[in-house]
Amino acid sequence: MARILVEDLSFSYDGSEPIFDHVNFSIDTNWRLGFVGRNGRGKTTFLNLLMGNLEYQGKILSSVPFDYFPFSIPDPTQRISQIVSQLAPMAEDWQIVREFSYLELDPMILERSFDGLSQGEKTKVMLAILFVRPGNFLLIDEPTNHLDRHARQVLSAYLKRKRGFILVSHDREVLDGCVDHILAINRHSIDVQSGNYSAWFSAFEQKQEREKGENERLRKELRRLQESAYRTAGWSDRIEASKIGAADKGFVGHRSAKMMQRSKNIVRRKEEAMRQKKGLLKDVETTEPLAFQCLIHPSKTLIHAQDLTVFYDQDPLFLPVSWDLHTHDRLFLEGGNGSGKSSLIRAIRQEGIKTSDSLERASHLKISYVSQDPSCLRGSLKAYAGQYDIDLSLFLNILSKMGISRNQFDQDLGSYSDGQKKKVMIGRSLCESAHLYVWDEPLNFLDIYSRIQIEEAILASRPTMILVEHDAFFQKKIATKSVVLKKALD
Repeated sequence: MARILVEDLSFSYDGSEPIFDHVNFSIDTNWRLGFVGRNGRGKTTFLNLLMGNLEYQGKILSSVPFDYFPFSIPDPTQRISQIVSQLAPMAEDWQIVREFSYLELDPMILERSFDGLSQGEKTKVMLAILFVRPGNFLLIDEPTNHLDRHARQVLSAYLKRKRGFILVSHDREVLDGCVDHILAINRHSIDVQSGNYSAWFSAFEQKQEREKGENERLRKELRRLQESAYRTAGWSDRIEASKIGAADKGFVGHRSAKMMQRSKNIVRRKEEAMRQKKGLLKDVETTEPLAFQCLIHPSKTLIHAQDLTVFYDQDPLFLPVSWDLHTHDRLFLEGGNGSGKSSLIRAIRQEGIKTSDSLERASHLKISYVSQDPSCLRGSLKAYAGQYDIDLSLFLNILSKMGISRNQFDQDLGSYSDGQKKKVMIGRSLCESAHLYVWDEPLNFLDIYSRIQIEEAILASRPTMILVEHDAFFQKKIATKSVVLKKALD
């Protein structure tokens, strides 16, 4: 057991606003540490600082080496067994088989090539390799993206067996299931607290509520002191005026001195109240409300599916399902990776996917779509808005509400983080007038407060939606119905 000490750490990119400014904290290498914070706050940057990939001011002191997830596979065409031998040469065969068992991976996968694995399988293999390398402290950066709900539960249970890692994740259920400490990057501070995410969030919200109450008390106190200062000033002026022709000037002077002392006391109390008020609410997280541009279709039933499946070549991807989508429904498509959820979405969007001819859409149905992958975004926000024929002013206003700073509006979208790109895609969808909003894994890369902001927008606007999303907290709050797709070959 050892400590990782961060002393007087400061870092910024190319002279821009500091991401870390004289930061001090310590963590234990035996902890299971959840790392949370808004998009753009510097979580991945901090992991890169620990890895020694960036220059900084201050000190990061550690007696243990670090390993980072995800990492590059030198030759992804090789068999998994060969890759394990190269990256974890000290590991015994039984150790890697044990890790695979915990992760619900068939040991026969060792004979397959890495590039032939699904994204979820790749994630599990890389984590198994890291955990059989002895003595390293692991930096695990958003492993849940593109994992289905069951795979996330397996991942959380696996990490609960382990110690000595930092986990960057925005999935509240995963964090609650496996971490014992939280490292939080707030607006103006960094917290380290014992417990899971829900315990940290509850304590953080209670702290903000206390500070809001204290802030309101001080605001009223300052107003009262200001009114008292006006009265004292008026009395002082009248006393000074009464000196003219007064018989007992000493008495009047004494009263004047008392008024002056009272005025000084008021000034001192105002300064102290202002100092206290200035120290409050520095870390309060606020989100502005968002709204959909919903259209109401004259038909109550927007989609009717009867014994529906979709085909890959001549083979059905999932067992037939039957369902209806009505106005204001929020239907979640559930199923494991590869069960056909995205293919079904393509069929709903009439992208030429072969179906069992039992999918009926309401006529003139307008759909707004958000895809899984934000990596293709390039060019300017203005060009992107023009491509989708949306109002640029409304679009920029929504992005501002979602936490994208205005000084980024002129930057190329290729320079945005994945979380910021996802906000651009969701912000564009919010600008589109539609009968139906189809969102495929919209929360990937988004921070927890952005997820809550989107939850509140959906509940307020009541759009008709079809969603694929594996965040269990989000689904419990948003879903009105669900359809489970089971692989036809299982």
